[in-house]
Amino acid sequence: MSNEKVVFITASGGGMGEAQARLFSNNGYKVYLTDINEKSIRTISKDINLNGGETAFSKLDVTDEKEWKKNLAKCIKKFKRIDVLCNNAGANFRTGFENQSFEMWNKIISIGLSGTFLGIKNVTKYMKERGGVIINLGSLASINSSDSSPGYSAQKMGLLGLTRSAALAYAKYKIRCVMISPGHVDTPFVRSNNEYSPNDWSTSIDNPINYKKRLDKIPLGRFLEGQDIAKLFLFLASNDAEMMTGNNILIDGGTSII
Repeated sequence: MSNEKVVFITASGGGMGEAQARLFSNNGYKVYLTDINEKSIRTISKDINLNGGETAFSKLDVTDEKEWKKNLAKCIKKFKRIDVLCNNAGANFRTGFENQSFEMWNKIISIGLSGTFLGIKNVTKYMKERGGVIINLGSLASINSSDSSPGYSAQKMGLLGLTRSAALAYAKYKIRCVMISPGHVDTPFVRSNNEYSPNDWSTSIDNPINYKKRLDKIPLGRFLEGQDIAKLFLFLASNDAEMMTGNNILIDGGTSII
């Protein structure tokens, strides 16, 4: 099944971004994968293609506007259009004010907020002729601040303002901009220890105590998975959501109501 539409996905080398790439492909989209880790998206792209999809990929540092321009141009050269942009890239350092350095703060803001701004700013010229959809990945930190990471709270709340600003600015071109804010999702972001989301035994959900603490905050009784979030991305990209823009949509198993 092919619908000729093209989706450009950031941070698609694993977790929620990978789930989006696979689901969009299964629903007929051509998929352009990007990530700071080129090896991971090369593997995922190859696997999707072997299963009947049509993809391309390239490395993208979302904080670099030149790289945005280069990657978007590559996508246009390959697929001739961009219909959907999925902004997933983010970072977090789970430390309070006293231990969160300005370097940590800057990395969180530059990847998650500034990187999204650059994506919106540079993709819209390719969408103005036929319209398009921009979907930004938020979190529950977009509605509830936490003292565990001031940078992350500021980035996600700022992302909501950016989403609504873009929705207003580009509505006249039939470009919609929406935000999805997941609750507790079981991904490497909250398990693994890496440069963009450091975890140790005190923060990782590999620790059974941490796992149970988070699980107890989900009334529906299970962690969300990447596929849960990807389904909402796919819906918002569709014509069924054609009157939705500027929204912040929660998907959290009920966490936000307790």
